[in-house]
Amino acid sequence: MIRKTQAARPSRWFEDFSIGEIYTIPSRTQTGGLFAMFQSASGDNDPIHYDVNYCRKRGHRDLLAHGMQVMIQSCAGAGIFPSEVPDSLIAMLDVEGKFLAPVYREDTLYPELEIVDLEPQKSTGVITMRATIHNQDNTLVFEGQHRYLIRRRPS
Repeated sequence: MIRKTQAARPSRWFEDFSIGEIYTIPSRTQTGGLFAMFQSASGDNDPIHYDVNYCRKRGHRDLLAHGMQVMIQSCAGAGIFPSEVPDSLIAMLDVEGKFLAPVYREDTLYPELEIVDLEPQKSTGVITMRATIHNQDNTLVFEGQHRYLIRRRPS
């Protein structure tokens, strides 16, 4: 027997989206393991990300997360968005953002994406999503945007 965790649903097309839709992405605690994996994957060997004494001498309470490690927490693929656009998503066009507060080892991050602009084109459209990430103290630590190229509904 094959069990499915989500009911199959048809792909959404550009016309199916509305400004104000919100995608909450599951929270994730930035464990020492995630710090080590990010350091390994990125090759970033700055001691601010792996040497606690170095961090404390510079006024930080613990290891400081790399900015890119924080930004990737807003990845739409961690939520339901990809399951809504399997036939219509063409590409992620760009991502940008600002790092607003430090993120430390063992901080829990709460990402959210909100559709803030819909730019129709001839056969496609661009969805702009505002990305925000708050920590466990509800401090906004990251704010930016993602843009996705989505097909319009086939005629």
